[in-house]
Amino acid sequence: MKKRVTGIGGMFFKTKDPKATKEWYRKHLGFNTDDYGCTFWWKDKEGKECSTQWSPFAEDTSYYQPSKKDFMFNYRVENLKELLETLKDEGVTIVGEMEEYDYGKFGWIMDNDGNKIELWEPIDQAFK
Repeated sequence: MKKRVTGIGGMFFKTKDPKATKEWYRKHLGFNTDDYGCTFWWKDKEGKECSTQWSPFAEDTSYYQPSKKDFMFNYRVENLKELLETLKDEGVTIVGEMEEYDYGKFGWIMDNDGNKIELWEPIDQAFK
């Protein structure tokens, strides 16, 4: 496996009012928000367009479970299937099954502090 994590894919956090939080960040910090939050576009070393997602979630979301934390990080990866197999062999807790969408593949693990981590093999072009 050449690379494991290639960058930050997203920052997700709980808030009392996701709509108001998105509006505050739009108004005061200029975030280009939509229903999901804000997508930041950048280019990797090879000049390929990449995205990082910023998303507030409702306080009662179950998306971060089994973590009890109020946040979850999403990391961009190069080969999710191979990475999940490697992590499992290394004794890392895998949460659920890998899921595949038109914008990429997703898998979840738990770190040593009980934080759920989302791993994403992106298809950035799907957001264009």
